[in-house]
Amino acid sequence: MKERGLVHVYTGNGKGKTTAALGLALRASGHGKKVYIVQFMKGRIDYGELKACKDSPNITIEQFGRPQFVNKDNPEPEDLEYAKDALSRAKEVLQSGEYNIVILDEINLAADFNLIDLENVLELVNEKPEEVELILTGRNANPEIVKIADYVTEMLEIKHPYKEGQVGRKGIEF
Repeated sequence: MKERGLVHVYTGNGKGKTTAALGLALRASGHGKKVYIVQFMKGRIDYGELKACKDSPNITIEQFGRPQFVNKDNPEPEDLEYAKDALSRAKEVLQSGEYNIVILDEINLAADFNLIDLENVLELVNEKPEEVELILTGRNANPEIVKIADYVTEMLEIKHPYKEGQVGRKGIEF
């Protein structure tokens, strides 16, 4: 009998959404589970998780985005194309039957920025195979996503050194 996979949402304005998803990936990998991570809106090649996952036989990670930040009010056509490709890849991977866990990193933000249609995200979640665990990360998770999820964790920013001028550090913020 196959175990039922659940839907997780990691959202909020605090640090740690991607980190939590990667921690779950690492834990699952240690138990022999196969994990696929689709990163929306990310294209920097120096993210530590890319290096760490490269040598893991159970974790695959793929980025869809430019190295630069996306302008919410005026996204580049390239940003829309990357997001569309990421959503297409996510659907393909989710339905492939090859992975126990699928992580859609920053999909909530991609939907919030209108790079992808919320209805397509809801459809993807609702059509998830029964046995696949699905994790959606990113700020501003839509209330409809929150409603259909099994787990919802909100990272709340209390204090962040970025507001004091601290730049992102390798191994901590990326």
